[in-house]
Amino acid sequence: MRSPRDFLRPLAVGAPDPPREIPVRPSRVIHFFPPHLPNVRARIPALIPQVDILLGNLEDAIAADAKEAAREGLIEVAKANEFGDTQLWVRVNALDSPWFLDDMLRLVAEAGTKLDVIMLPKVEGEQDIHYLDRLLAQLEARHRLQRPLLIHAILETPQGVTNVEQIATASPRMQGISFGPADLAASRRMKTTRVGGGHPSYLVRADPDPEHPEAERRTAQQDPWHYTLARMVDACTMAGILPFYGPFGDIADQLACEDQFRAAFLLGCVGAWSLHPSQIEIARRVFSPAPADVREAKKIMDAMGEGSGVVMLDGKMQDDATYKQAKVMWDSARMMARRDHDLTAAYGMTPADLG
Repeated sequence: MRSPRDFLRPLAVGAPDPPREIPVRPSRVIHFFPPHLPNVRARIPALIPQVDILLGNLEDAIAADAKEAAREGLIEVAKANEFGDTQLWVRVNALDSPWFLDDMLRLVAEAGTKLDVIMLPKVEGEQDIHYLDRLLAQLEARHRLQRPLLIHAILETPQGVTNVEQIATASPRMQGISFGPADLAASRRMKTTRVGGGHPSYLVRADPDPEHPEAERRTAQQDPWHYTLARMVDACTMAGILPFYGPFGDIADQLACEDQFRAAFLLGCVGAWSLHPSQIEIARRVFSPAPADVREAKKIMDAMGEGSGVVMLDGKMQDDATYKQAKVMWDSARMMARRDHDLTAAYGMTPADLG
């Protein structure tokens, strides 16, 4: 058993102190890019102001013979650019791959001062986070980094889902968890080749009409990911870290992508992955509170005063619970408006509101 106080001590002599809390920043879109492609690297300066998080992908979607080039390309991107308020992340290869150790040795040494978060795929339990936690501390000490790198886990195996609460609390470095539907579907032996979204065969059907049994019966498509996503959100919220929806693979179906992102947003996710530039705008819009909802939240807060008691507002009862809901919406909107100034007017905020 580990003392809670140990979580506030570095795991290696000379490493920076672990974070006491995870910084909450606009994280609506994690945009993935393949660093081994020179034409993609050339577009990075234009992408930086468009996204909240820019992630160099070294794992899936990078062929085995391009792994080293991707690693070197990401180091080049880190050195060649200033990122300002945009975070730079990397998805390293899985722990059991032949590339993981070199990923860590090279990236922390060459790009550790620019990187914010290490995304670790296929996390199955707290032991995976403990290993990376200790390794990062050793590398930070070796290279004299002044701030700790954070860890983001991908939930994409049944073991990971079963252990999600332990994963979320495994280290003070834990920044968040992303939901990975494709690998999870394969490891569960689900009968789908889709990357996220619903499935037309996963549905419920209305009972037959007793008077017209031959009549067509209505159906409604269901969400096969709801249980896992909701459990992940609960685990992250309990641990004080951030939940994210992962990829939506049908790039051409922007409406379905928006629907999936919005469902995740309503459940409590703070952002989603973007696999193509066309998904950036969708994620930015969906994971920013709608102006009408923000104005309604401000109206509730103004009517409630200090947030206690009960008031009637437009025929609806408002109490301390709805005040808390409104404050979540308002605080999220303020954070987005500080980054995207065009949202200030849409939300009806003043400079004083932004603080």
